[in-house]
Amino acid sequence: MSIDRDAVLRVVQLAELGVPEEDVEQLVQDIGNIVDYVSQLSDVPAGDDAPPFLPEPAQVVLRDDVVAPVPLARPPADMAPEFIDGFFVVPRLQAMEE
Repeated sequence: MSIDRDAVLRVVQLAELGVPEEDVEQLVQDIGNIVDYVSQLSDVPAGDDAPPFLPEPAQVVLRDDVVAPVPLARPPADMAPEFIDGFFVVPRLQAMEE
């Protein structure tokens, strides 16, 4: 698709732009380049024929997601003053008695 001088002048008139006469030819060329660039989008495959977008390379293989406990250097019972049946035992607060 090509843009001619008359089309650019019509757009300039509709947009009420003040474009000096010496800048019209450069504007015609610039708008023509933009229209040519945008027309390339029709060449991009779309719909069911388009390949799916993958954000990573296709050859990357992900490892299995295995959930496993992380062993601690010291068990919690060694760090607690009192530890019964897997729970820390703390003294009751007076404010919680009411």
